Amino acid sequence: MSVSVPSTPDWELDYYTRPIVEADGKKRWELLICSTPSALEQEPAFRWIQTCPAGSVNSMWLREALEQAIAAAAETGLARPRRLRCWRGAMRTMVQRAAEGLGVELVPSRRCYSLVTWLQQRERSVYPHEEGYLAGPLAPPPEPIRPVPLPLPEAARGESWSWALLTAGELADAALWEVDFAGLGPLPAELDPAASIPGIRLFGGARALAIAGWLAGLEPVRLEISGRQLVLEAGLDDRWLLSDLDTEATGAAIAALQTARDSAAGLQFLAVQEGPSDQRFTGFWMLRDLPDS
Repeated sequence: MSVSVPSTPDWELDYYTRPIVEADGKKRWELLICSTPSALEQEPAFRWIQTCPAGSVNSMWLREALEQAIAAAAETGLARPRRLRCWRGAMRTMVQRAAEGLGVELVPSRRCYSLVTWLQQRERSVYPHEEGYLAGPLAPPPEPIRPVPLPLPEAARGESWSWALLTAGELADAALWEVDFAGLGPLPAELDPAASIPGIRLFGGARALAIAGWLAGLEPVRLEISGRQLVLEAGLDDRWLLSDLDTEATGAAIAALQTARDSAAGLQFLAVQEGPSDQRFTGFWMLRDLPDS
């Protein structure tokens, strides 16, 4: 008799205030959790919402809520998550304390694409219809000081790199590719299969597998152009310098990334291969340029 083994997805978590004032005059605190869907899933297999009283915002409340979420996931056939991604730096310590003892690894990371998309949907279609909603523009959070991009360590640098374009239709097949280290996910349902997705290919030669493994630990988030530099943003606030660009390449890259934001949901990709003629990947990550807050 075969035994069904529950799947063990990663989870994405946001524990923060919402634009709603409760009856006691305090802003609502809300815990949102969703599983990270695989490239073969269109939506997260698990979602969890729990409101937290403003006077109970602490790691003890959060740990109890996480235990309840884990139990609820088990009832649907899902095992406890392997990793828990938290994308708000201000909440990192509290989430870390709550996760201790639960057997779940905390990964500070902005690779919370499904959760951010879900939160954006709630901000558009849920919160505005609730009593106490704070209508109108809110004061933006302080602009964080962005760290200077650091050069990649020598051991992680490829021999060369190149720009590349994939269509959304090609990217949709990424789950079928042979990849040693992968960070994939579902594409937006409304995305045109012909939409162009910009990315880069890093060629590492004999060190390609080691480079891919190192990049996997970075939690790559998105590519950006800073001045005339190509930068990889990763983790919570890490920034890694990939290359300097000339004026023409800078303009073309800015245009390609802007087009992806406008018509391809901010999708990008990062690939690692042994060489330009190689047909397989040692590393491949879908990236997305989404708001951090």
